[in-house]
Amino acid sequence: MAKKPKQEGGKAKAPEQVTSTTPVEAPRKRKLYFEQAVPALVKQFSFKNPMQVPRLKKITVNMGLGAAVGNPKIIDSAVDEMRAITGQKPIVTRAKKAIATFKLREGVPIGVMVTLRRERMWEFFDRLVSIGLPRVRDFKGVSPRGFDGQGNYTLGLKEQIIFPEIDYDKIDVIKGLNISFITSAKTDDEGRALLSQLGMPFRA
Repeated sequence: MAKKPKQEGGKAKAPEQVTSTTPVEAPRKRKLYFEQAVPALVKQFSFKNPMQVPRLKKITVNMGLGAAVGNPKIIDSAVDEMRAITGQKPIVTRAKKAIATFKLREGVPIGVMVTLRRERMWEFFDRLVSIGLPRVRDFKGVSPRGFDGQGNYTLGLKEQIIFPEIDYDKIDVIKGLNISFITSAKTDDEGRALLSQLGMPFRA
């Protein structure tokens, strides 16, 4: 039986670490926020402290699937589509209580949702306003009425197919989305100004 060759010094060499020399580029919208949105908001609202400037904290994407009560397989496709759209694995939401009228039992899966922060949040926002919304049929801007009185905004989309990550030939049913933009703004005016500076196309 052939003997294994000895390593130098009697020890196996550790594999060399490979370090990428490709510079990591910051998300475009985050760069836009610091370079253009912050100065513009300071001027518009006369903020004296940079910490007063509203910022985008997180984005939640929710896909409600009432049809899943009768067809549970819809949840599986929704998970795959949400992962493709957001780049993050979603969590499955379940019914908190039973409703006999809708044949809904407690604990039954009824949707999927994702909470995006940091880089994924900025990248999703960029894809939404730069690629997704312009693909909406007869798009004339988003409604400015979706604010909650505290600077947060919710946008409803009727079809998931506006995102290029979705393969139209593989979808089972058209699914709607609710997208909430959670900000640190104290008023709706501040929240609207923040999202406008970032490129949200509000209707006049």
